[in-house]
Amino acid sequence: MQNYAFEMRDVSIRYPHFSMENLNLSLLQGQVMGLVGVNGAGKSTTIRILMGLVKANAGEVKALGYDLPSQQVQAKYDIGFASDDMRLYKSQTLQWHMDFVQSIYPKFDSAYAKDLLKRFDLIADQKIKGISHGQRVKACLLLVLARRPKLLVLDEPTTGLDPVAREEVISELADILRDDERSVLFSSHNTHDIEKLSDQIAFLDKGKLLALQDKESYLESWGRFRCQVKDTASQSVVGAVSIIRHGQIAEVVTDQWSEGYAKQLQEAGFSVLEQHRMSLEEIFVANVKRSR
Repeated sequence: MQNYAFEMRDVSIRYPHFSMENLNLSLLQGQVMGLVGVNGAGKSTTIRILMGLVKANAGEVKALGYDLPSQQVQAKYDIGFASDDMRLYKSQTLQWHMDFVQSIYPKFDSAYAKDLLKRFDLIADQKIKGISHGQRVKACLLLVLARRPKLLVLDEPTTGLDPVAREEVISELADILRDDERSVLFSSHNTHDIEKLSDQIAFLDKGKLLALQDKESYLESWGRFRCQVKDTASQSVVGAVSIIRHGQIAEVVTDQWSEGYAKQLQEAGFSVLEQHRMSLEEIFVANVKRSR
């Protein structure tokens, strides 16, 4: 029997200018899922429903075996949540925050917190008002991670960081997640972060799930071909997500990459000049364009 960190079955919610209909999303325990989408795609709404912050109009939501939102108090003892708008008390030290969190969560691991202090290059006795934005992000992650949650939910945690600080946070986070067995839902519109951390990729757009697949097979299934177009070329090719022509040159994008796809293009009247794998960001853009 498979154990799920969370399950969302036929979840729907409606706002005046946004709706999500029949979303089905689940994560096996011990896996890291990257939730990808443009701003307004429904990432934060999905997380708010999962965290019991808003109630769906329809559907079933479970986290760590608990029904949400009715059993969210029990569930949240083992769920860690961090987002880009988390706030700390500026006049207090990080140590004060660590002691405060430990007073609420008895499972808070002080030894692990000290290890994270070193990894994140933080000073426990420094007041929050004296640290940078990047250090505050790390401090929030430390407070969440030291609780050793079974499910970690990260909603755009690196928003607002400069490229150096973001890379530093993501690299440290990647090392930490490799060190421990925990389930993670990681939301971001930054595909580089998702590609580095995730085992699975979930694409959202306009409240709909466009794709859900393990990262490696997903990346391997996409490719881009630059082709010379013959006069007898077909207007469409099986498996082509898009065909963009510039005179006698065409760019063909497919989500059905295989060793034989070039031959398939050749038979359709496209002489392959170059072929390339695609980054997650390129796949993300192609997927969104296809859905609109």
